[in-house]
Amino acid sequence: MERIHCLIIGSGPAGYTAAIYAARANLKPVMVTGLLQGGQLMNTTEVENYPGYPKGILGPEMMEDFKKQAERFGTDIRFGYVTKVDFSVSPKKVWVDDTTVLEADAVILATGAEAKWLGLDSEKRLNGSGVSACAVCDGFFYKNTEVAIVGAGDTACEEAIYLSKLCTKVHMLVRKAEMRASKIMQERVLNTPNIQVYWNTETEEVLGDTVVQAVRVRNNQTGEKTDIPVHGFFVAIGHQPNSSVFKDYIDTDSEGYITTKPGTTQTNIEGVFACGDLQDKVYRQAVTAAGTGCMAALETERWLSAKGLH
Repeated sequence: MERIHCLIIGSGPAGYTAAIYAARANLKPVMVTGLLQGGQLMNTTEVENYPGYPKGILGPEMMEDFKKQAERFGTDIRFGYVTKVDFSVSPKKVWVDDTTVLEADAVILATGAEAKWLGLDSEKRLNGSGVSACAVCDGFFYKNTEVAIVGAGDTACEEAIYLSKLCTKVHMLVRKAEMRASKIMQERVLNTPNIQVYWNTETEEVLGDTVVQAVRVRNNQTGEKTDIPVHGFFVAIGHQPNSSVFKDYIDTDSEGYITTKPGTTQTNIEGVFACGDLQDKVYRQAVTAAGTGCMAALETERWLSAKGLH
């Protein structure tokens, strides 16, 4: 059984940043990438809001830069998927692909979260070509155009308001006759002149050959179908944190996000740290994920030193 000093699970901005700091601290980190090496940014196109890339950069290219930087300092990056853990013992035990068992003195969890989608073929086909799950990330590309957003919670309302400041009109599609968002957020949406709310409205298809041109919706009460011309289609129906494999040991909130001690990345299990979108349901940006990845590595180094393991 292989013994590892610092094991990082996940390979998005949080995981790679943790790896860079851990490697520079001589923790000899090993990273298990997960199935989507590079995380959610592998499914994005242009990234323009990450510092250091004044001309913007494609998401996969940026993650390749992160990877190369982590490798430069000696991170051992391994493709694999963690299928089981045992955090009740010390060192911690982690199973990769159900076959390989690793022992780790400290573990950094950086498995991220996944956007929930409607499940439409056209939504998948046009993802990155007008379809997005992040208004803050991609809204700028649709400045002075009309867009649609589907969702009914606080996040959907926040993103609709954000888009309203950039776009000429925001068509907000709500499946039921009411929103589940807080009253104050609903009031803000309803009082924003260029947001039009469509109640009892289901999205049937996103239209366009190579880029989004319109969205086809159906009224749940009348059955009437309408094509709404838009350039962007935003899905804001929530995210699912990739925390299920850790839930037997690590505390999570009601939505599955890992809870950490305030102001830190320390979980309820000593020597296990969590960073990135796995524990952040508020910001969900690459730059904030990278920041918490840095925190996790620094806290891991201090914890190992305090335990006499480094």
